[in-house]
Amino acid sequence: MIQYAKTILLSLFLLGAVSTCDASAEFSPSDERIAYVGRVSLTNPDKAVFTWPGVQLHYNFSGTSAKLRMKPDSGYFMVEVDDNEPKKVKSTDAILTLAEGLPEGNHRITVTSCNEGLRKHPEIYGLIFDDGHGLLEKPELPVRKMEFIGNSITCGLGNEGDPKAKKFDNSMQNSYYTYEAIASRELNSQWVVVARSGIGIYRKNNGNIKGDEANMPNMYENVQFGLGGEKWDFSKYTPDVVCVNLGTNDTSNPGYDMKLLTEAYVKFLKKIRGHYPEAKIVLLTGTMINGKRLEDVKKAHRDAIAEAKSRGDNEVYTFDFTPEDGTMYGVFKHPSRKRHEKMAEELVPFIKEITGWE
Repeated sequence: MIQYAKTILLSLFLLGAVSTCDASAEFSPSDERIAYVGRVSLTNPDKAVFTWPGVQLHYNFSGTSAKLRMKPDSGYFMVEVDDNEPKKVKSTDAILTLAEGLPEGNHRITVTSCNEGLRKHPEIYGLIFDDGHGLLEKPELPVRKMEFIGNSITCGLGNEGDPKAKKFDNSMQNSYYTYEAIASRELNSQWVVVARSGIGIYRKNNGNIKGDEANMPNMYENVQFGLGGEKWDFSKYTPDVVCVNLGTNDTSNPGYDMKLLTEAYVKFLKKIRGHYPEAKIVLLTGTMINGKRLEDVKKAHRDAIAEAKSRGDNEVYTFDFTPEDGTMYGVFKHPSRKRHEKMAEELVPFIKEITGWE
């Protein structure tokens, strides 16, 4: 009898689902029918770990409900089911309900992490469905692919908060409504974000004028943000377009070194090109700087692009967002959701122009 029970459990495991005592079915986060978009660590197949913002899970399932078993207090997530309007849910307990009360049948779901790993470190341990239901065939994703590298602007810091707020909390940040996410949906493209608040291309906000080790080029090749650790396998995702939105923190007080700033762009362009030989690379400015700081970042861009072209790299571009004029502030004078929508509106025609996308 004991051997028979073991055989049944093994069979269920091989099928990818284990029935739990509360009449539900749970699937592993490493199940191949899940389509992850973003840098996710699955070195331990029992959990999916991610810290860069905007990571997405796409999957098809049957049944009337979908839940995640995960580390409590993992931040906020946007949930899209079928053609319904997206909704925002908050992770508090070990079980996060994504959808319930759905019509019987097959459904598609997309779950997007709203927060950056600077504040939250989500870990997903299982996908839970109605008993006898679960994952279906892996969904197809858009063929087009984009990657966005940046700082707090690209992280969406403060885009859903009151500009008068004196204190930040995670409800004020939503990657789903950033310029890159909005533009990518408009362009029918996948989008991956490698961004962290306060970071720069050669130094952090108010950092050492001669540079800080914790800069984006030094973190760029990691699965998780930070220095060192697991390295990202760049063969997993090859973007058609890479947008780099840095420079705001580099040019913050108490000053900056133009030579080091320019050299950092030159080196970073080489690093990106080494991973993506065919991608179009776009250096972005804005929207939080103006005046001399803005002109200096633009000059660093021009000089870095000139150096790239001298090496025969003619697929590097620059694009400047309209600087913030104070009418579309979010928290701490960061772009609001409305400003992110405007940024996407500006960026989309340019991306279409350089790619030929309709």
